[in-house]
Amino acid sequence: MAEVAKAAGVSKNTVSLALRGSPRISTATREKIEAVAAAMGYRLNPTVAQLMAELRQNRSPGYQATLALINAHESRDAFSNHPTIPAYVTGCRQRAKQLGYQLDDFWLHEPDLPAARWLSIFRARNIRGVVIVGLMRRNRLPARLAPLWDEFPALVTGVRTREPALSFACSDHHALALLAFEKAVALGYRRPALVLDGVIDDLVDGRFSAGFLIGQSRLIPAEQLTRPFFEVAAARTDRAVFSKWFEENQPDVIFTLYHEVERWVRDLGLRVPEDVGLIQYEWRSDHAAWAGMDQRNDLVGAAAVDMLISMVHHNERGVPEHPRATLIGSHWVDGKTVAGG
Repeated sequence: MAEVAKAAGVSKNTVSLALRGSPRISTATREKIEAVAAAMGYRLNPTVAQLMAELRQNRSPGYQATLALINAHESRDAFSNHPTIPAYVTGCRQRAKQLGYQLDDFWLHEPDLPAARWLSIFRARNIRGVVIVGLMRRNRLPARLAPLWDEFPALVTGVRTREPALSFACSDHHALALLAFEKAVALGYRRPALVLDGVIDDLVDGRFSAGFLIGQSRLIPAEQLTRPFFEVAAARTDRAVFSKWFEENQPDVIFTLYHEVERWVRDLGLRVPEDVGLIQYEWRSDHAAWAGMDQRNDLVGAAAVDMLISMVHHNERGVPEHPRATLIGSHWVDGKTVAGG
């Protein structure tokens, strides 16, 4: 390694990082070192590399830099009091700590805070990049804060933004919905149905409903198809909206994001799961009796931090011409709300 470093005109540590594919090394430098190493016939010893990786993992890294963690939810305390957002935050914090980064919290909807003031604060705190968490009702960011995305590397968790279109990390909602559908059919259900707020489906560009509809087209005969129910907001004020839909479609299992649907079903005089099954698209431990898909939003948060650190090291700022995405897969969790659970 010392000979490769000398030939490439870099340090041994730079050679080590480059050959391990570290984002701390620029693409140009890494390619140069890889070419020099190949020409000299140098290869990493896999046993030694594994040992060193374990040693590095068990060693607390020193402070690297500070990143901004922006709460984009309308509620200032969503990082601690929202049903799902804290999982993203936990993943962000754990990964940042593991890599030696500090996270400073901010609220996107801070009143009377113009872009110039945001920039002043970020510069004073030596912020190097921005992770945005908590967009739940819309996939657009305030136009007045455009100078932030121009100056700092920034990405979003949970959804894909449209204005501006930033890089993002989120659950693979389409694959999740399709896998849940396949699982329901494997459990013996023949009239699966979807109950989902249309605003939420729009927020993820229809990927929940797309996965559901693909499942229908592949696995269910035309005469057994059900119509998705998107009027969740209306049903919360007028339960008859849901009752009418249920009577028309007669589902034997429902995919949803809302635990209140169990109450709606029971109010119709039906038993769960004997008369109708329930499958949660976002399984949570505080409702562990439900069957559903664990989105592992903590892993989404960790992936977002990994992406952002790479952007920082490569000096990637501004709205990207080609936004990148990291999609995290989900897994099935058995529960008492489905047959055989």
